[in-house]
Amino acid sequence: MPDRILVVDDEEAIREIVASMLTSAGYVCTQAASGMEALALLTSGNEYELMLSDLMMADLDGIGLLERTKEKYPDMPVVMVTAVHDISVALQAIRNGAYDYLLKPFEREQLLNAVSRALENRRLKIENRTYQMNLESLVAARTDQLQEALADLERSYDITLEALGDALDLKDAETFGHTRRVTAFTIAIAKAMGLPREQIAVIARGAFLHDIGKIKIPDAILHKPDKLNAREIEIMQEHAYLGYQILKKIPFLTEASEIVYSHQEHFDGSGYPRGLKGEQIPLGARIFTVADTLDAITSDRPYRKAGSLADARKEIQVWSGRQFDPEVVTIFQQMPNEVFEELRRAVGSKDPLAYSAGSKA
Repeated sequence: MPDRILVVDDEEAIREIVASMLTSAGYVCTQAASGMEALALLTSGNEYELMLSDLMMADLDGIGLLERTKEKYPDMPVVMVTAVHDISVALQAIRNGAYDYLLKPFEREQLLNAVSRALENRRLKIENRTYQMNLESLVAARTDQLQEALADLERSYDITLEALGDALDLKDAETFGHTRRVTAFTIAIAKAMGLPREQIAVIARGAFLHDIGKIKIPDAILHKPDKLNAREIEIMQEHAYLGYQILKKIPFLTEASEIVYSHQEHFDGSGYPRGLKGEQIPLGARIFTVADTLDAITSDRPYRKAGSLADARKEIQVWSGRQFDPEVVTIFQQMPNEVFEELRRAVGSKDPLAYSAGSKA
């Protein structure tokens, strides 16, 4: 389809000459005898690929017409036509958004070259915008595909974690159930602290795998019915470092491995294996220690019956600032008993890592 050009000039003879030149070159021309007439044509729904406008007109001059059309019709380039003595005004028109200007009198080739350049510029701008829109759509689609793939990968990771947890359960029956409960409790406290979902997912993995290093502890020590001697205690305490060594080599568990390494550290620096203190301890590990103690006190052990949530709250408060981070303790103490009671009932039938994906716990 030929390009449509709106020719605006208050001198009929000039309009006719310009329109004749353009028509003979294959363009479709519409004439307007004033700026107001041109504006009426544009606002009535007529579309033009280019407007060729005289600068000096009586009712609405070329500058006024340009100002009233450049924002509403940004894809339509405007070429101003002016006499030699209006050159400074023509340059001002370009600064205001006109694509080019022609000086009267001009030759046919000058006119056609100016029109051709303006239309080519329009075409390139539209093609570039279309490319950008298509590119954005493509990027959005690819991003959705990538996020879906990453979600699938994350699910496969968590299945792997469950398998690791099951392997530990087979080696150490005492951990059965404890790992899942303490993970659910840790997630609940992290959520109550308002941590972002991505950070909670890392903390959940660290909590779930906190005892994974016990896989490397000799069964004779792990299952010894009597009290451990000093050397055996040293070996048992290596499980935090051993777990860290296992997990740090797995890229998606690098951050979680730091929680595993630090889960026996105490807020006052009296823990092991590195004697970390305060904020030197990863936040996930500081949350975990509260959840771990909560589960230890409220679970049955061979040598005692389970204590109550009130017992756990009292013990944790006593050790706030020593074993536990006071800020974590404050959040924990504000959480209702129902949260932990519901989790204890539900965790046996659910994957605790799923709590990091948005449960109400």
